[in-house]
Amino acid sequence: MKIFSILIFAFRTFGRNKMRSFLTMLGIVIGVAAVIAMLAIGEGAKNVINDSISSMGTNVLMIFPGAFTQTGVRMEAGSASRFTVEDVLAIQNECKSVLYVTPVVRASVQVKAGAENWRTAVWGVYPAYLDLRSWALESGMAFTESDIKAATKVCLIGKTVLNNLFREGENPVGQIIRIKNLPFTIIGVLSEKGQNANGQDQDDIIIAPFTTIQRKILGTTYARSLMASAVSQDLMEQAKEEINYTLMSRRKGSLGNGYDYTIRTQTEISEMATKTAKTLGFLLASIALVSLLVGGIGIMNIMLVSVTERTREIGIRMAVGAKERDILMQFLIESLVLCLIGGIIGIISGVVASFVISNSQGWPAYVSAKAVLLGFCFSTATGIFFGWYPAQKAAKLNPIEALRYE
Repeated sequence: MKIFSILIFAFRTFGRNKMRSFLTMLGIVIGVAAVIAMLAIGEGAKNVINDSISSMGTNVLMIFPGAFTQTGVRMEAGSASRFTVEDVLAIQNECKSVLYVTPVVRASVQVKAGAENWRTAVWGVYPAYLDLRSWALESGMAFTESDIKAATKVCLIGKTVLNNLFREGENPVGQIIRIKNLPFTIIGVLSEKGQNANGQDQDDIIIAPFTTIQRKILGTTYARSLMASAVSQDLMEQAKEEINYTLMSRRKGSLGNGYDYTIRTQTEISEMATKTAKTLGFLLASIALVSLLVGGIGIMNIMLVSVTERTREIGIRMAVGAKERDILMQFLIESLVLCLIGGIIGIISGVVASFVISNSQGWPAYVSAKAVLLGFCFSTATGIFFGWYPAQKAAKLNPIEALRYE
């Protein structure tokens, strides 16, 4: 009952100084709202990255060309690194932990379909690429090994390419598009994938047989990179070691130590991206906590002013029997109530701000229960920490001097 009476008295005190109480809470409101909004943006970015990495496929390994050492001199990245069809065959035959593997070549091209045109990326790959990336077809069919051998001019198009080259509802399967003025027959439409971890549209793509793009579009004899898939998640590291051993064995002698490539697993990419997102979230939350600190200092300042203004009142309460702990509890609860009210308003404001930022700027935002609980805990801790000194000062006042105070 005593606590309840102190709460009623605290609200009456706030009611007598409405504007000052509001301005005191404002710092806490802004601080908590900033914490909620920044954590929501950071969490949303992390979720988008994880979803994007998951959309890459199952147990994916990527092999990129890199620098090599020749006669003791470290050359620049990709200076003489080349992947060939023989490398792909070696991985298929010698790496037991690898389920799928494909060479990859890419080019940025202008594509025409009737009167429409669009600039996009065309990828040359093996049929296994679709299985490797768990990429289903919305309509049509995929190209086959016979298309690879014959370098057939057929292709699959992503949804973005479809939307920019054809009218809504129009079936593109069987129609001809021109890639660098070469006619390609569309045999399928890829299902929608969305953006990747870098914010790039994965549906803005054309996929065609590797040999067709290699010979007729790029005019090269090598692959730009390789992609592989492990048999299972548990065999990812084993698959990486097997691929590394196979490629090094094929390169020794011509490139010294054979380290002219880099192998990245899906797990490594996920960890790097998640770490980056966490760092960004921590940075944003740290900036928001500065606002909360400023709000806490404002609470302390106002509570000290309140102690000075109510010195005579404190003396009267002590004279009629109030103990030090009663005075301490009174001012501490007042500080705590101010921060809790500000914290609740800040949580609501932060949730609203998160959705406004997400909808207006297109940034992902996810307000978790953890973020709300954190905001509530921060406001409570701020009330106790910054209210303790003013409450102690009030409790330590000499009753006689307090009664004489004018």
